[in-house]
Amino acid sequence: MPQTPSSSSLDHLSEQELTSKLEQELLPKHVAVIMDGNGRWAEFRSLPRIAGHREGINSVREMITLSLELGIQHLTIYAFSQENWNRPTQEISALMGLLEHYLSTERASLIEQGVRFRAIGRLDALPESARRWVRTTEQETAHLNKLHLTVALSYGGRTEIVDAVRDILKDAQTGSLRPDQIDETLLSRHLYTHPLPDPDLLIRTSGETRISNFLLWQLAYTELYFTSTPWPDFRRREFLLALIEYQRRERRFGRVLSTVSS
Repeated sequence: MPQTPSSSSLDHLSEQELTSKLEQELLPKHVAVIMDGNGRWAEFRSLPRIAGHREGINSVREMITLSLELGIQHLTIYAFSQENWNRPTQEISALMGLLEHYLSTERASLIEQGVRFRAIGRLDALPESARRWVRTTEQETAHLNKLHLTVALSYGGRTEIVDAVRDILKDAQTGSLRPDQIDETLLSRHLYTHPLPDPDLLIRTSGETRISNFLLWQLAYTELYFTSTPWPDFRRREFLLALIEYQRRERRFGRVLSTVSS
């Protein structure tokens, strides 16, 4: 997987100067984020791990605000994976409480900013109270469209594909679908993320260089950006650096865009 090149040549620039380097027509329409490093950020400061997750909410706020300012249409964040259910019960309980706190305190701000909230994953696994907050926030923001904020909760990329195949098989069993009608477009329509476009850019923080079972189908041609910055420290400046790097890349989608004459 590609590594992020050094941004040392941009270190001396202000946020305003970095913003001026962006080209509107080259901005991604859909950014996905693996928010990694919350626990390690807290442990480095001798704080409980949940403190890192609390601080990470500020990074989410700044991502939302900057996405709105720049006209980025879709932001998808990996908040809680299926594998995270294997964490200690106390930490899971704290994370679910933090989810409820975020939705209860941020919902009014999301509505004011025109942000549509949507959760994807096997949401039935969430505690009833958290699931109720999720559904209420989805309903109250369903009419908004300035930014589509999608939060992956109890999510796994492989189970998403399995669930899509199960839905397709149900249609096949009723006779409303023939095997020769199954193609990539059909399967995409049965994914949790439908009708969102595939991400243009994936950002992963805190130095890990893998996608960790996130949006396995959707990331087929996504540009990957890895940074050593832990999520609680990933703010406007870091997001701008990621966007500038994205704009430097030539996206070919398997095609040859230019040839060298002999």
